[in-house]
Amino acid sequence: MFEEPEWADEAPAAADLGPVSSRPRPAAASKIKDSKRRQLLATLRVLEAASLPQQPLSLPGSDSEEEEVVERKKKRPKKPSFASVSTEVEEKRKKKHQKQGPPGSDSEEKEVERKKCCRGALGGDSAEKQKRKRKCQTQSSSNPAQHLDNGDQTGPNAWKSSGTNDPPKPSPGTTSPKPPQTLSRKQWRNRQKNKRRHKNKFRPPQPPDQAPATAPTEETEVPPTPSPDSHEARAGALRARMAQRLDGARFRYLNEQLYSGPSSAAQRLFQEDPEAFVLYHRGFQSQIKKWPLQPVDRIAKDLRQRPASLVVADFGCGDCRLASSIRNTVHCFDLASLDPRVTVCDMAQVPLEDESVDVAVFCLSLMGTNIRDFLEEANRVLKPGGLLKVAEVSSRFEDVRTFLGAVTKLGFKVISKDLTNSHFFLFDFQKTGPPRVGPRAQLSGLKLQPCLYKR
Repeated sequence: MFEEPEWADEAPAAADLGPVSSRPRPAAASKIKDSKRRQLLATLRVLEAASLPQQPLSLPGSDSEEEEVVERKKKRPKKPSFASVSTEVEEKRKKKHQKQGPPGSDSEEKEVERKKCCRGALGGDSAEKQKRKRKCQTQSSSNPAQHLDNGDQTGPNAWKSSGTNDPPKPSPGTTSPKPPQTLSRKQWRNRQKNKRRHKNKFRPPQPPDQAPATAPTEETEVPPTPSPDSHEARAGALRARMAQRLDGARFRYLNEQLYSGPSSAAQRLFQEDPEAFVLYHRGFQSQIKKWPLQPVDRIAKDLRQRPASLVVADFGCGDCRLASSIRNTVHCFDLASLDPRVTVCDMAQVPLEDESVDVAVFCLSLMGTNIRDFLEEANRVLKPGGLLKVAEVSSRFEDVRTFLGAVTKLGFKVISKDLTNSHFFLFDFQKTGPPRVGPRAQLSGLKLQPCLYKR
């Protein structure tokens, strides 16, 4: 069933023999051993190839191991030497410098040292050259390694990628140059402002003696100490302001008293306190100055167009401004005297004879609750056909027609009226005769509103 090998036939013959002496082996046996050895080597190579797929499989019929090793060495890619790598990096860096310009952080001294280190590394394997090589590697890794590693990104694409993408965060020891970033005008201003704030924040405080000469004088100047004169001036201004407020309050009180009572009560008030009339007249003039036109000037203008021989009676003359403005003879009457020409009396009873004057004037003086008495007294002293001029604040009239009707019942007729002014109304009446109503007749049109000033 199984074929016995050739050496099995020779076994009994060999057993009968005694000790075998050394003799040359037959050629057939050596050939068999060589073939078996080659077969074993071939199987070993096959197993190695199976375990290492990267290496090319060797056929069992190859001649020797040396040939296989030589073939493997030939097929292996050659490793680039350090010199070739350095030359390639230098060429790439030169191209990048030509396109981008030299980086600001690399100096010429560092470039020379790096070249020397690279040249020294290409030499022998002595200890000094090894030290230089390590030193060069540490320097290049600390300063320009990032620039060399990014040598592939040359050309305009490198700047685009650096402008669009965020730059890598450098290590604490690196000082690699950053590509310039395009900033807008607003970003640049904000950055400069933050730098100034940071600089001023950590600036040590300087004493006033060492202050810079360029500093404005407003910061270094000390406000002057207030002198006693300034204290006195401020106190005097305060007193004047308080006195002005007090005078205003007293004026409003006196004005209310004049409009709410009869003329006899007002006369007694000013006789008891002569300074009250001065105070009242001062406040009254300050109020009148705000008007665009004063009624006394308008009346004086009308009288200057008439004959100078006319005799005028001014009821409530004040400071005799009308008498100073015209050439006519003027009788001045008021509750108190501010001028030597003034006759102090109650305007309901003036010291004049009947039918002795040509013109009677009431300029803002129909005050009190007895206006009827004033107009009847004017009718008494006026000549027949005499002129009555009345100027009064426009806000006092609720109904102008009722007022005019009441005046006509007292012996007058309306000649003209001027209602165009915004502050006062002006009326001209002519005497027609004595009053047409009895003293007990009620004339509601003569009740005017009081003229009260705001606080």
